[in-house]
Amino acid sequence: MEPEDNKALVRRFYAAIDAGNIDAMDELVAEDYLDHHPPFPGLPAGREGLKQAFLIFLQATPGKHAIEDQICEGDKVVTRLTAHGRHEGELPGPLPATGAELRETAVAIHRIEAGKIAEHWSDRDDLGLMQQLGVIHLPGT
Repeated sequence: MEPEDNKALVRRFYAAIDAGNIDAMDELVAEDYLDHHPPFPGLPAGREGLKQAFLIFLQATPGKHAIEDQICEGDKVVTRLTAHGRHEGELPGPLPATGAELRETAVAIHRIEAGKIAEHWSDRDDLGLMQQLGVIHLPGT
């Protein structure tokens, strides 16, 4: 695939998530998908674990992703993005709903193979997210 095709695939992936279209993962993501930074422990491996993670997020923190930048080199797409949402349901932990507006920045790398997302690495601002949820308080705040 061409670099623009790979970037478009990742954009379709985030658009499907934002639309709540988890079934689109069957078309966009390889069955043996490997997530090097899964968001929650205990989820199954592969595409099914990804679907479960996104269902948790959709129910607990509905929102949208804004893609800020994308760069493609070979079979990898690097995306700088910001996720926006509201904490309306319980997150694993458990973290009961707070109603807080959430904003989390991230850099995600997706490896594309045979026209599907096959692998994922990410660097998310989880500390900032935990502060917004009231789980962590930094000194002086």
